[in-house]
Amino acid sequence: MQSPITSTPRLPPLAWVIFGSRWLQLPLYLGLIVAQGVYVFLFLKELWHLVHGANALTEQGIMLLVLGLIDVVMISNLLVMVIVGGYETFVSRLGLHNHPDQPEWLSHVNASVLKVKLAMAIIGISSIHLLKTFIAAGEVGIPLCGSAEYISALAAHAQALANGMTLAPLGCTKVTPAGVMWQSIIHGAFIMSAIGIAYTDKLMTGSTAKREHAAGH
Repeated sequence: MQSPITSTPRLPPLAWVIFGSRWLQLPLYLGLIVAQGVYVFLFLKELWHLVHGANALTEQGIMLLVLGLIDVVMISNLLVMVIVGGYETFVSRLGLHNHPDQPEWLSHVNASVLKVKLAMAIIGISSIHLLKTFIAAGEVGIPLCGSAEYISALAAHAQALANGMTLAPLGCTKVTPAGVMWQSIIHGAFIMSAIGIAYTDKLMTGSTAKREHAAGH
């Protein structure tokens, strides 16, 4: 016995316009795909710097470059979650059901799940940035790049070189104790926000399940 053919219900003109307005988000997701391409180019450029300068780089320099590559990959993963999950949730179905390459998380994605996953991805990205800061924290105490102290030290260094002295290159840092402290505080705020979002989602899911259970009885 053949199942009856279901047709798409005809919407009133105003409802059609309001519901169809979701397609205005399409250029936004296409723009994020372009941004993904830019990150691919950035990854390849950083990878070239790592391979090309492997002999001259220190262990710390290699580690910072590798962390930069991981950072690009995690941001790219975040873009994929926003593009695929957001389009599936807010614009239109992608028709990936039973597709062998369908992401596991996409089968049960909704606005709440997407928010939790995005929060966890942001924490991962923040962790990479914080780790890079901690690695560079050993530079705290040398002149800050662009500061008056560094400019005067650079002038004295150039004068010494002009007088024939042999000196090591003068370094500077972009890391300050206050910067490390605030980055740690912000990372902690991200973690607390993710915990709050996950807890709120758990409460809402539990309330919905109770209402459905009560309605079933």
